[in-house]
Amino acid sequence: MTDEIDQVRSSWDSKAKDWQAQVGEQGDWNRRLCSDPVLFELLGKVRHKSILDAGCGTGYLTDKLERMGADVVGVDLSPEMIRTAQQYYPDHDFRVDDCSRLSTIEDGDMDVVVSNYVLMDTPDLSAAVGSIHRVLRPGGTAVVVFSHPSFPQTSAKVSADQTVSYDWKHPYFSESQQQDPPWKHFKTDFIWYHRPLETYWREFRNVGFRVEELREPRITPERYHEAPNMQSLHTYQERPLSIAFKLVRPNR
Repeated sequence: MTDEIDQVRSSWDSKAKDWQAQVGEQGDWNRRLCSDPVLFELLGKVRHKSILDAGCGTGYLTDKLERMGADVVGVDLSPEMIRTAQQYYPDHDFRVDDCSRLSTIEDGDMDVVVSNYVLMDTPDLSAAVGSIHRVLRPGGTAVVVFSHPSFPQTSAKVSADQTVSYDWKHPYFSESQQQDPPWKHFKTDFIWYHRPLETYWREFRNVGFRVEELREPRITPERYHEAPNMQSLHTYQERPLSIAFKLVRPNR
């Protein structure tokens, strides 16, 4: 597992600058139009709450939550991601830390944990979910968003009439490490882990989380005009690119 974590760390180190170009200070189109509205709805009021941004990347979400009045710590396993985040947001608390350990965070120290497009990239899902549970206070909540395992975008093919098909190269029910080639301005491959949805659900329940809500983010009518082009609009209307869970650590 250590070798896999090192491989993932190295992969994201090589992408830090390109990731900042992709996500920027507002998030990419999918985040802005589909998943971030759901994420903030599930979070509710965050003012004066202690929040961990677990897998913060280059820090756009950490900054947004700080601007909303939260006290946020952003962690990422990639030192280059953290260096980039500190460059853009020098006043925020960023730390190099692996989500499967969260060694810089004390037990029960957080009111809220946010994990935004991270769990599908971590080699040890069980350890990551357990760490998120550990750092939450009793009664605390976690909002986790990750790429929808039923709709892998690198397998999607869109025809001229907007018909979408998926060219699956791996069985849905088998957990496996996947490697996608670079896209857009990126220069190195993407490493991620396919897991069926029931695996995520099982891990959430096994550590003691109560699953309070499940959402499949999509663009809503009031944002249709913001879509960058018609193909993106059709994509955001017709199939979920991500899935979001609101989890609660019960009081005991």
